[in-house]
Amino acid sequence: VQLQASGGGLVQAGGSLRLSCAASGRTFSNYVIGWFRRAPGKEREFVAGISWSGDRTYYADSVKGRFTISRDNAKNMVFLQMSSLKPEDAAVYFCAAGNTIAHITTPRFYTYWGQGTLVTVSS
Repeated sequence: VQLQASGGGLVQAGGSLRLSCAASGRTFSNYVIGWFRRAPGKEREFVAGISWSGDRTYYADSVKGRFTISRDNAKNMVFLQMSSLKPEDAAVYFCAAGNTIAHITTPRFYTYWGQGTLVTVSS
């Protein structure tokens, strides 16, 4: 499956952005989808994940209550609604597709990755 992330940009602290991940290729609904981010000088970290049907969602503690992940399998899309953004949320955000929900927070269990979209948050 090919993934294309978009929607990044520059936003003031406290603002909102909606990231999109468009998928093509294999059956999208067969995959768990995760959002990860990597800030300069830091390791890639899990942000949010969603199950195949969208009935289960998972969040990093740092974004819980501020970010919402959702998916539309009919349109092969996954979204990450980000609100109350903080300067520490600035990073390149990646969407990824994998097969196992048991390891939804672990990057190495994902098979396909998008190219990333840059989010910049000004203070």
